[in-house]
Amino acid sequence: MPFAAATADQRFVLDHVVRLDEIAAADRFAAASPDVIEAVLDGVAQFAAGEWAPLLRAGDTIGAKWTPDGVKMPAGFPEAYRAYVEGGWGTIGVDEQWGGQGLPFVVQAAVLETLGTANMAFALCPTLTVGAIEALAHHGSPEQQATYLPRLATGEWTGTMNLTEPQAGSDVGALRTTATPRGDGTFAIKGTKIFISFGDHDLADNIVHLVLARTPDAPAGTRGISLFLVPKVRLDGTPNDVRVVSIEHKMGLHASPTCVLSFGDHDDCRGELIGPEFGGMRAMFTMMNNARLNVGLQGVQSAEAATQAAVAYARDRVQGARDGKAAAIVEHADVRRMLLRMKAQTMAARALVYYACGQVDRATLGDARAKERLEMMTPLAKAHATDIGNEVASLGIQIHGGMGYVEETGAAQFFRDARITPIYEGTNGIQAADLVGRKLALSNGGAFADLIADMRAEAQAPALVPLIDACEAIGRRLQGANADDRHAASYPFLTMLSVASCGWLMERQARVDGADQVKKVAAAFYLEQVVPEALGLEAAANADASVLYALPAEAF
Repeated sequence: MPFAAATADQRFVLDHVVRLDEIAAADRFAAASPDVIEAVLDGVAQFAAGEWAPLLRAGDTIGAKWTPDGVKMPAGFPEAYRAYVEGGWGTIGVDEQWGGQGLPFVVQAAVLETLGTANMAFALCPTLTVGAIEALAHHGSPEQQATYLPRLATGEWTGTMNLTEPQAGSDVGALRTTATPRGDGTFAIKGTKIFISFGDHDLADNIVHLVLARTPDAPAGTRGISLFLVPKVRLDGTPNDVRVVSIEHKMGLHASPTCVLSFGDHDDCRGELIGPEFGGMRAMFTMMNNARLNVGLQGVQSAEAATQAAVAYARDRVQGARDGKAAAIVEHADVRRMLLRMKAQTMAARALVYYACGQVDRATLGDARAKERLEMMTPLAKAHATDIGNEVASLGIQIHGGMGYVEETGAAQFFRDARITPIYEGTNGIQAADLVGRKLALSNGGAFADLIADMRAEAQAPALVPLIDACEAIGRRLQGANADDRHAASYPFLTMLSVASCGWLMERQARVDGADQVKKVAAAFYLEQVVPEALGLEAAANADASVLYALPAEAF
């Protein structure tokens, strides 16, 4: 499959959407000079093309395999991962005190985008490690940080998040894994976790599992949850009592082993408490908020990869005629419609996710307004960007025609890999519920009003202004609505607000003097065709819940 990092558009978005120069003006991020950013983007582009993209097909067709000795990755993956570690690509956004380069989070996101566009399943491994680093950096003890963060930063060790159990999916409070004090400051961990991405593999010497569990006599529900650090191999070199029971047979992401892990089969699984007892939910959300942005980034990865493959095929595939001459399908209007939609939606998703990631950096610098803006944008970035990833990957199959449905072209892989992204790290329905349930209420509605004001101050496109107006009116109505009515409207409202945000950021880019023809045409398409579609959701976003509950459950 063709692959080239979207380096030019990444840099353009960093400059004109994120406004990275403002972030780099702070002493903390002074290393993020233009030449350093250029070197990072170009360097990871070359690395991804040379080391990770060639493994895409084998990762899908061979995939990770369970064995009695643990999970084995396909040939070439361990070597490519070692090259990632040796290249220092895991250190980009990690604080310098832990051996990182101390660059902004949004630059780290650009690096992960390139890696994931080359090989999305493989890139899940460092993506999860980023979440573990965040949790330890914010909640770990000084000893835990000194011991684990330098090795996680380089990627020498990898990290996981262990939340889900067979009876506890989105309802985290129902988990049953236990943590019993052993009398020496450590805890005996016992239980089973499912859906653990890269829960076992042969890429690194150790895996640092972050595990949610209950201590004895803990309160019921989420209040009684604590977070524990459970290494696969203890610091003295002894294997911990952690066993991979199986890996899932999935629709996609075959190179990402999704494990069932059993802790304490022999009553000798040892873990350390991270943060205070019963502080697990707070620490979990440190991981989850980071992860949700990175899942939104996976939507960008899926869209970019599918678009590149579709463009290459459309230029090469001769079918039919135009102006009396045999023509490649790229010359046909409907194919151009799909290609331009793919381009525009991919650029919009990148702008949305990078903008949110930039708010992480601004909040890190103490900007309270950015912290609230990040809260507002996280459900949009996670949900809408992954919806876009699925739409664009599906269009890629359509452009390939019948061959898109045939596995040998690789077009189907992008869709199969993307389909999980609206589901994990909080389903997109949960993101919509979070938007109307918590985010609209931030600062008594002030955070939402602030976003609307910022969009309205720049918006000029004829369709964008009424969309922003509609979002404002619906948002105000939902702030006073009952729970059922809020949730009934939540998904169409999330889509409308996301498209309005994307339209705002696309229009901003189109006005830049240095914007190229592709950017200007893609922005025009987005503002003239995608934005008006979102206005069509106004009726759904204004409807109450009555029709949804008009049928009894058994009638379905």
